[in-house]
Amino acid sequence: MAQTVFEHLRKARQQQQPLFAVLIDPDEVAIDRLPHLCTLGKESGIDLWLVGGSLLVEDQLDAVVLGLKTHSDIPVVLFPGNTLQITPAADALLLLSMISSRNPELLIGRHVEAAPRLAASQLELISTGYMLIDGGAPTSVSYMSHSLPIPANKPEIAAVTALAGQQLGLQATYLDAGSGAPQPVQPSLLAAVRQQIQGPLFVGGGLRQPEQVSRLCRSGADVIVVGNVLEEKPDRMYSLAKAVHEAKSVSW
Repeated sequence: MAQTVFEHLRKARQQQQPLFAVLIDPDEVAIDRLPHLCTLGKESGIDLWLVGGSLLVEDQLDAVVLGLKTHSDIPVVLFPGNTLQITPAADALLLLSMISSRNPELLIGRHVEAAPRLAASQLELISTGYMLIDGGAPTSVSYMSHSLPIPANKPEIAAVTALAGQQLGLQATYLDAGSGAPQPVQPSLLAAVRQQIQGPLFVGGGLRQPEQVSRLCRSGADVIVVGNVLEEKPDRMYSLAKAVHEAKSVSW
């Protein structure tokens, strides 16, 4: 039986070997660029494709997922910004509950709407506590979700929020500073979260340099997610992937 995506995440956590994920926004990528991106992904050794965005203006979600699966054997995981971003063509879906928010629609409301479609899709579902962290500027996610991010200088708030998500049974945690954030999640905040949870820990938003991802890996990140910078400089995939795979995550 093939290994599930969550089993892959859990194994990487146990081995303290961080994974590198590239986030593809279906509204931003050109379909004819997917073969080149897949070649870069295979050559650099990325571990996961994430597909999703704050909006879905162009109707090409299925085309993007199928293109990634056609041109690479790297698992494709949906990172949905809304209930429209579901396709059974993917391998798995991060079932996001925005636990940093007080907006009930993002805690459970949209999940109820999507539940029948998800059950019919047979997608692997990975329940994930999604937390917005202040990255120094308003983001599309905070605007669209009507949610305030957790202050970057309040690691204790982030830590207990993640702990509450784990106690509710969420399998993974995702810290997001937002696409193109001036400042990524700080290592001290991530380390505080890592001390409180055992499950896989994703981090993304504002990551541009290998040194940044190395520090986050050493602070306990299990999956480094990069998207925005690769839209402009796709060749940077090599150096970022190398930094992740040479790092060693911490185990608390």
